[in-house]
Amino acid sequence: MLQVNQIVLRAGGRVLLDGATMVLDAGERVGLVGRNGTGKSTLLRAILGETGWDSGEIVVPPRWSVATIEQEPPGGPETLLEAVLAADTERARLEAEAETASDPARITDIHTRLADIGAHSAPARAASILAGLGFGQEALETRCETLSGGQRMRIALARVLFRAPDVLLLDEPTNHLDLDAALWLEGFLATYPGSILIVSHDRGLLNTLVKRIVHLHDRRLRSYAGGYDRFERTRREMLARQSAMHTRQQAQIRHLQSFVDRFRYKASKAKQAQSRLKMIERLEPIAAVMEERSIGFDFPKPEPLSPPLVRLETLDAGYGGTPVLKGVDLAIDPDDRIAIVGPNGAGKSTLLKLLAGRLEVMAGKLRKPAKLQIGYFAQHQTEELDPGRTLLEEAAARKPMATEEKLRAHLGRFGFFQERSEVKIGNLSGGEKARGLFALICLEAPHLLLLDEPSNHLDVDSRQALVQGLLAYDGAVVIISHDVHMIEAVADRIWRVADGGCAAYNGDIADYRAELLKSLRGGKAQIASRNGTTGAAGGTGKPKPDGSGDAKARRQEAARQREALAPARKAAAEAEAAMHRLEERKRALEAKFADPALYQDPEADAAALQRALAEVENELAACEERWLEAHEKLEESR
Repeated sequence: MLQVNQIVLRAGGRVLLDGATMVLDAGERVGLVGRNGTGKSTLLRAILGETGWDSGEIVVPPRWSVATIEQEPPGGPETLLEAVLAADTERARLEAEAETASDPARITDIHTRLADIGAHSAPARAASILAGLGFGQEALETRCETLSGGQRMRIALARVLFRAPDVLLLDEPTNHLDLDAALWLEGFLATYPGSILIVSHDRGLLNTLVKRIVHLHDRRLRSYAGGYDRFERTRREMLARQSAMHTRQQAQIRHLQSFVDRFRYKASKAKQAQSRLKMIERLEPIAAVMEERSIGFDFPKPEPLSPPLVRLETLDAGYGGTPVLKGVDLAIDPDDRIAIVGPNGAGKSTLLKLLAGRLEVMAGKLRKPAKLQIGYFAQHQTEELDPGRTLLEEAAARKPMATEEKLRAHLGRFGFFQERSEVKIGNLSGGEKARGLFALICLEAPHLLLLDEPSNHLDVDSRQALVQGLLAYDGAVVIISHDVHMIEAVADRIWRVADGGCAAYNGDIADYRAELLKSLRGGKAQIASRNGTTGAAGGTGKPKPDGSGDAKARRQEAARQREALAPARKAAAEAEAAMHRLEERKRALEAKFADPALYQDPEADAAALQRALAEVENELAACEERWLEAHEKLEESR
């Protein structure tokens, strides 16, 4: 087994691991989870021997090979197939030696070893892995230097899967994959013969693939049996017990201390008081449960519009005069929650760009109301934000007529309060940039959110917060995501992009997943939809699939819940805005108190300032109470 024993590891002057311990057995699949920045990736590098540690030991069995996805994937003139085959250095070395060896015994040894490692089937295995990751037969001879950064990362993933090390260390392997490739990877890893330690924020993957979760928290590693849902439930119950025990212990301490305070100096009770003091000293302190600050996605409520929000009529779209999608005939209503699925390169992002107005219609019609506001989250938009600006400055540039107070209140809806709204964007984490982009695209209270892989830079907790925010959102959502859990939670309908077209899929994401996995196991290149259509032009915008009544009922219930929670959301927003105003007023008053001139001016009324400050603090406390009450109601609904 691979062992991590009492590791102490520092990075940038900060302790990431302090006495951390874990084991990984042969053939075991383990998920490593924790908040962003806690040290998960650093631990993987330590296991690989790429970074050192201060004390403790990492023990890898001598004959075990350990590998991970390369940070610098191939980008030269080699073809995709050549790049993947070259990852098996032993095979490449033996084949090269076989060309020049003259000793008959050595030649026999070489060919025996080549047969043992399946060298004859290597090209077929490499091609199969590339196909699963979205590279078809026609792409095998493509040169790596022509690929995008995301495509090169998929080649790096293909290379480590082809090597098949004894221990596979994976750090967010689905980030550059679409849904089809992510589901293929899940199936591939489920039958992987070696050990797997995977860092992932994909809740669905952590539920289906791993048998144990290791949680990195407070610089320690703690193991939990089962997948992510079971880990979350177990940890929640454990924290609840700890909180109850802490409360009971504090009550016991207060009771003992009360006796001591009353009778400490009374001769007849002094001995008993001393005894109770010793009891307090002997109590093993139970730590209070420190709740980590929750991440917010509080989408503003749009003004109502009549359906449909968007209507596509026999529409063609593409690039440079070449259509990618043809004859698309679909519609989006105000209460729609739609997931777009399909193989890599089929045109999913193209369709979203078209809906967002970032791509011109080549033929057909795209109809939408003049008042329609659209919020578009693209995969690489976070990279387009000005790193030298703060989010507050970025919001002011996009909405120059808005007051600073309103902009701060809006950013606060997405978890960017006073201090974080004034941090340079270049100094924000990837998750904060993604959340900041959500805040910016929602400045105009959009009726329709178009989301292209919105969860790529979010940790599990932030992804769940996004799901909750989208469920409470009153507008329409169209989403592309490789996160099955997010699609299951958010989407009521599926659009499938394939064969140059897009049509409503007659089923839900579970049906699509089952068909895709069945097709992959059968070696088929395409997935037939339930009704036998190809998903090309001519599909209707509002099919009546099995279970459509259930989906409609879910949407209606979600709408009722959103309506019921509207007063609480409004109260929270109003209290938050008032808190920002009062905090500014408080800071101004405190600055006056800190000014020495106040005490030198005989006409200055320090007492009046003191009363004003007390009033502001009282109002602030009342606002905080209203804010807490509103958020408690919102939390109870979840």
